[in-house]
Amino acid sequence: MNETWPVTDLDPVRRLHALAAGIRGAHVTEADVDAPFEQVWALLGDLEGAFGQVVPDMERLRVVRRQGELVEAVARSTYGMRARLRGVQRPGWCWLQSRFLLIGVAAAPQGPATRVAFTGGVRLPTRAALVPLGVRREGARSVQRLTELL
Repeated sequence: MNETWPVTDLDPVRRLHALAAGIRGAHVTEADVDAPFEQVWALLGDLEGAFGQVVPDMERLRVVRRQGELVEAVARSTYGMRARLRGVQRPGWCWLQSRFLLIGVAAAPQGPATRVAFTGGVRLPTRAALVPLGVRREGARSVQRLTELL
């Protein structure tokens, strides 16, 4: 291997943009919030608690299994739909998906503030696509709710 080969690592927000770019109908809502990363991630990383207060459609999310960064959870939406989500959660990063649902959340320190990003929605089975209805509105509501909780 060539030792002069450039190496880079994307921060969680840029990583979320990269993954969402490969999903038709996905939209990433990004904002800077005036709070330190540790305080922001304490809310966003609390899947069974504050996370449901931030994400508008989420009535309840219960982690049923965790093995390191791998998470399996059962979610119930405010509309009564249920989903078994599987994915990865680490500081600044959470990507959970089921056959019909996708949730992506990222956060990265931005000086004394934190840059956050949200994506997600209802998935079309067997296709890399989301139903685009309401995706932008839900992202904006997530940012608003997060800001209110901080």
